[in-house]
Amino acid sequence: MSANFPAGTPVNVAVVGLGFMGVTHLRAYLGLSQARVVAVCDSQRLPVNGILPGVTGNLTGSGDLDLGARVRVYRRLDELLADPEVQVVDLCTPTPLHAEQAVAALKAGKHVLCEKPLARTSAAAREALKVAERSPGFLMPAMCMRFWPGWSRLKGVVEAGTYGAVLAARFRRVSAMPAWSGQGTYAAGQPHGGALFDLHIHDTDFVNYLFGRPAAVSSAGVTDADGNVNHIVTHYHYPGGPAVHAEGSWLLTDGFNMAYTLHCEHATLDFDLARGAEALRVTERGQPPHPVHSGEGDGYSAEIAYFVSCVASGHRPAIVTARDAVTALEICEAEEQSVRTGQPIRLA
Repeated sequence: MSANFPAGTPVNVAVVGLGFMGVTHLRAYLGLSQARVVAVCDSQRLPVNGILPGVTGNLTGSGDLDLGARVRVYRRLDELLADPEVQVVDLCTPTPLHAEQAVAALKAGKHVLCEKPLARTSAAAREALKVAERSPGFLMPAMCMRFWPGWSRLKGVVEAGTYGAVLAARFRRVSAMPAWSGQGTYAAGQPHGGALFDLHIHDTDFVNYLFGRPAAVSSAGVTDADGNVNHIVTHYHYPGGPAVHAEGSWLLTDGFNMAYTLHCEHATLDFDLARGAEALRVTERGQPPHPVHSGEGDGYSAEIAYFVSCVASGHRPAIVTARDAVTALEICEAEEQSVRTGQPIRLA
């Protein structure tokens, strides 16, 4: 499975779960010459005559998708995994299914791109990691912020010290409660993990990506009737390092926004999605703020193009790994514990 594909040969992909994220991923594959969608799978929502209705989410909306009449349609994952033509399985199913389905796909000899979080718990994610480490197929979690224009460049800025050392960083990701799943994934009583594990985990992962594993976390938040943390503010402790905070919420009345501010010794970088084409601004010491073009497209398309290129070349993904997904869950679990106890939680 890790052998190089012949030049020009597309990678055969199947997308499992045809809600908002599944449609978003399908759209990315259909625009990628290196990939070919050969199958889809969903227990309820299926294309009719090759046409799949679009779904609107927090960042993207889409019209109907024409998958073509040749795309095979499955209702059961085990039937799809038995399809020898499928090389990549892209999991866009509800969170509680991720780890089990990823393991099944790996054991079937497939490469796997799995939506975040990799599992509902770090323990389940570690089990999936163990299987991935001894499988020929690749397992990559879809942590799209590592690929998002305006965000992905921060890694190089921080590592190179472009504007000197980072003194402080603040991240913010706020949304209305997801409505696109109806009475499905995010309905009351469902073990989705709330905004903490579904939304805020993006920033927890990105903080770890930039600064490494924190020594401890201190969090405050708001829980719903099922105990899910739907609003959280976290301080990530880095002794001798930057002061880092992140806020995640499903309490917004309507809409969605994501933002960050990075204070360095010689400049401040400020990103606000609401500013559109001028989302990223840099203010260097002694200079007025100036917008910086952060690139075209979105993180979904970029992460998918990267994963497909890894599969085609036989190189295991390095920008984000299954181990990174485990770490993000471990930190989020510490944040959840801090919310419930009101105490700082140290990380091993």
